[in-house]
Amino acid sequence: MPIPWLGLVDLALGLGNMARGRKRSADPESEQLTAGGRALGPLDARLAGVMVAALKEVFDRDSRRLELEREQMEAERLRAERALRLEQLRQAGEREIGRLRLVAGVAVAAWLGTLFFSARLVGGGARITVGVGWALLLAALASSFFAQTTVAHTLDRMDEASARRDIVDAGLAGALAPWLLVVGLAVIAAAVLIA
Repeated sequence: MPIPWLGLVDLALGLGNMARGRKRSADPESEQLTAGGRALGPLDARLAGVMVAALKEVFDRDSRRLELEREQMEAERLRAERALRLEQLRQAGEREIGRLRLVAGVAVAAWLGTLFFSARLVGGGARITVGVGWALLLAALASSFFAQTTVAHTLDRMDEASARRDIVDAGLAGALAPWLLVVGLAVIAAAVLIA
């Protein structure tokens, strides 16, 4: 004959529940310690205090972590903005150096080009005018080289200069170089017309 194991287990669990139920109703102090009871016992009060303190500590730690993350994100943003500003200054400096090199190249090409035609000039006035034009072209070349050096030094000290200003400036020499070139070419053109 098979033994009804499920029935026996169910009976044992029922007896255990009934025994615990009588024990609870017999102990009035245990009624205060239950979760459904109205009055909190000293154990529950201590546990609630510990839980509140633990939650407060967790929230404080999380708020400190969030504040630290905010500070790190702000520092990264400032670093990225500074790197972008420095890159823009570097590109502006490279463009200025390219412009000054173009002025220097045109000055050299114009000087060499007029050197070949200077032998055809017969009059003394035309030769003097060509000489003044050459002097202006050489001044434009020298001014361009000086301005390139100024921009290169500015780019080398970019960290220091970026705190003071946000532009790369070639200075007076950079501003004068194209004008000296134009005036030199105009004087040479006048010499050709005179001759």
